[in-house]
Amino acid sequence: MFNTRKFQVVMLTGIMGLSFLTGCSSKGDGKESSKANDDYAITLGYYNCDHMTAAPIGDKAGIYKELGLNVKTLGNGKVPEAMAAGQMDAGYIGTGGLAGAIPKGAPIVVAANNHSGGSEYLIVSNDIKDPKDLIGKKIAGDPDNDTLWHTDYGPEAGIPAKSSEYDCIDMESDKDAYLAFKTGKIKAFTSCDPWGSVAEFEGTGKIIASTQYKEESTGKQYNCCSFSLNKNFIKDHPELAKKLVLAHTKSVEYIYTNPVKAAKIFAEDYNVDEEVALMTIYKKTVGEGRTLTWKITGEEYKNNLKMYKDYKKMDKVPSYDEVVDKSLLDSCGADDFDKFIEEKVDPVFPKGMSYDDWKAKAMELDKQ
Repeated sequence: MFNTRKFQVVMLTGIMGLSFLTGCSSKGDGKESSKANDDYAITLGYYNCDHMTAAPIGDKAGIYKELGLNVKTLGNGKVPEAMAAGQMDAGYIGTGGLAGAIPKGAPIVVAANNHSGGSEYLIVSNDIKDPKDLIGKKIAGDPDNDTLWHTDYGPEAGIPAKSSEYDCIDMESDKDAYLAFKTGKIKAFTSCDPWGSVAEFEGTGKIIASTQYKEESTGKQYNCCSFSLNKNFIKDHPELAKKLVLAHTKSVEYIYTNPVKAAKIFAEDYNVDEEVALMTIYKKTVGEGRTLTWKITGEEYKNNLKMYKDYKKMDKVPSYDEVVDKSLLDSCGADDFDKFIEEKVDPVFPKGMSYDDWKAKAMELDKQ
């Protein structure tokens, strides 16, 4: 693996094509009875990325059902388009794409945090001996319009962040990119986990550059993606919206406190080896810090919005109050994240714990 710089400031405008998000509306008309409201089928989208693991956990660990929610989860590469077409009530989506869509009329809002900190990677095939060997090769991505190429991947690997220097193709999802990579159709792609870990675990490639959503010198946090709700869904089904936010927090808690069970769900849902799933859960909850979170300090979003403005990443940058609505999170009965970590996670899986020690402890607890 080539040397990489860690803990870079990330200038992101969203992940996995979220710039296409232009609008959304709830299927409800606001006239349902209480009984119908309770039975309303909620559609929730997510991507096959470790940042969004709470979605399949909420479904397959029975958390939605325990809270009386009827939720249909859709894991695919067309979440923005589905929300724009009014076919989705909630989604785990990139904050930059969300922020860019709001001035265009998309009635969507951040209801809870999802991921602060944690990595994304530039992954190359094993025959790339020097990063410069990538020049002229077929890759998945668009360096011209991906800020991470300009701030991290390009500088770290010492290669140009210009699409014209590569044979660039579009992929609908990270999973699709990995399959193309594995079969030799492309030489590189950028992705969150599990696909970087899958490449190294299966021996198909290596990580040559990475990025973190944190500024090392100041400790300033940035946000990758968020748990977001359709504002029409909130208006038409306020109690369901509140329960759905609570379910999100309980799903994140489950990942921290039931890592082996969470990894099994992850492996099945993302179609990866259970060892890769364990490696990914470890990174999200210990190895890279407590990066999965529902906590909104406000600063991480304000840092993002300032970044978008400073680097002119969108025509109009919305205000913080247009992007974030904490009211459901504050009223849904969610635990305090910091207290939860201090009381339920730190004593069992302390920060700095090695992967091997973490895995051994996780396996031990799973047998109890």
